[in-house]
Amino acid sequence: MRTPCTPGEPTAPHRRCALPPLPRYPTVDELGARAAALVARHPRHARLRRVGTSRAGTPLWLLSVGHGERQALVVAGPHANEPVGGATVLRLAERTLADPRLTEGADATWNLLLSLDPDGLRRNEGWLTGPYTLGRYFRNFFRPGFLEQPEWLPDGAAAAALPETRALLDVQDELRPFLQCSLHGVDIGGGFVELTHDLPGLDRRLAHIAARLGIPRELGAYDALYWPGLGPAVYRIPPPRRADLAAAITEAAVESTWFHPYRHGTVTAVVESPMWGVAAVSEAAPPGDRDAVLRAVSRTLRHDTGLLRHLLTRIRPHLAGARDAARLLAPVDDYLLVCPGLADAWDPDTGTGAAHPLPSLSTAHLAALRISGRRLALRTAGLLHQLVRAAGHDPAGALPELDRLIDAWCADYRDGCGARWIPVARQAEYQARVVLSAFELAGRLARADRGPGRGEGGLAVRGGGADTAGTAP
Repeated sequence: MRTPCTPGEPTAPHRRCALPPLPRYPTVDELGARAAALVARHPRHARLRRVGTSRAGTPLWLLSVGHGERQALVVAGPHANEPVGGATVLRLAERTLADPRLTEGADATWNLLLSLDPDGLRRNEGWLTGPYTLGRYFRNFFRPGFLEQPEWLPDGAAAAALPETRALLDVQDELRPFLQCSLHGVDIGGGFVELTHDLPGLDRRLAHIAARLGIPRELGAYDALYWPGLGPAVYRIPPPRRADLAAAITEAAVESTWFHPYRHGTVTAVVESPMWGVAAVSEAAPPGDRDAVLRAVSRTLRHDTGLLRHLLTRIRPHLAGARDAARLLAPVDDYLLVCPGLADAWDPDTGTGAAHPLPSLSTAHLAALRISGRRLALRTAGLLHQLVRAAGHDPAGALPELDRLIDAWCADYRDGCGARWIPVARQAEYQARVVLSAFELAGRLARADRGPGRGEGGLAVRGGGADTAGTAP
């Protein structure tokens, strides 16, 4: 029998999911309520505990299913504007409760952090429950500045200041999981996975899952532009390094909670699921005129950045007393900081990329760069739109201009890139299936690597860091 909340996946006989699936993203309050309802229905198999408190006083809830020795940790909501992880952890909870092969049969406990940034998720509730349109999303988009994102460790784990970050680090050190999955969402593009250790075969499973569910795979992801590939749409996260703020924001190869449990032998998988899919990100063929596309993308990003800088200059003097102006301005300043450097790095005529040259680029890479440049502009415009609305008046006359830009740039995504909405249930099902594949493959890797001198997570530990043959960074 197949349960209504687990389409296409086998479950144990005679068990049914306790709750119907949500057709939309869950809010912070819905995540907590639905997790509590699952625990009430399955008190022998599930439990819910508070592992921390957010900056605004919201509980950070960890839902655990099973009683096995081997710990898996799944982290939803590391980025405030990527709510698919909340739907995914509810789906995983239902599935692990319905199928004892995933708990007793695997000697595993599933630990599901419902949201790492619940305060940021609340700030996205203006679009979170739909209707899902690009214009509604970007006008209500919120993502904190880089230094306020709890997944990052800009000054190292010992100096982690955010309570959400400290809570996650404590959970990682307590559980020492053999697998950690960080659930992310791509607003426009395709699905892909980033790994701290190779999981052979994950690329083939990802291809099968994506094909079954009609999810484009991102074969030239902007996030992993300079990272080694482990197969189509699967990338190796480089080891952390110190970098300036601009490099940290754009390259993300800095110290993070992805690598913190590496010392315990943990395999971390960052699982990206798209909201609006774009077919071109799956086109691996060489581009027709690489340099012409790069020049156009760079020129557009410079032009859009100039418009946004001018608008910010007009708006900023009128923000005194505006609600949350500082929190909205922080990501605006981050985006405007990195845009010029990216435009130069992508432009074949500037020569600034000599020390960090672009890799060989496919059509998929160029599509991803075009999407990424436009994304930075749209996010900035959406945050400026919110700043004007928060001020309660618009003496600079910026709101009509921002509306025009947002409408035009969203139309370019729809008409120029072919962006098409993917239903929430399908996004979450895709992400859940990828997590289950990573769980199986990481379990095989850990079992194969057990032996004398091995860490509790199952992988060899040498010099304070986990390593596996052929996969050390």
